[in-house]
Amino acid sequence: MVYASTSLALAAVETFVNLEPKLRPADLVALSGTIPSSIPVERLDCAALPARWFASRDESLRAFGDQWIQRGSSSALLVPSAAIRGDWNILLNPEHPDFSSIQLRKPEPFRFDLRLFRA
Repeated sequence: MVYASTSLALAAVETFVNLEPKLRPADLVALSGTIPSSIPVERLDCAALPARWFASRDESLRAFGDQWIQRGSSSALLVPSAAIRGDWNILLNPEHPDFSSIQLRKPEPFRFDLRLFRA
């Protein structure tokens, strides 16, 4: 499974919240892509999530992604962001036949702004 975001800004925040404090990685890349409109994209129903799902790293949340992979119903699933509520990340299934139609671009270097790492 590929864990992606619907924007570079969200991907940066999702990465930043999981960094060790003061660690500014020097080897990050950003990879963008396009999912053709002919490919169905599922959306996780937030009502199915446990209360305050965004406040914990409860492993039970993985069950939603695991079930989606097992169903094999689509190559893409929108899931809500815990870091920026109201925004969406997207899970991609490289094993799904439609995945090969997703257009991925060449990776580009990515660097966080130094101001994010000031004390």
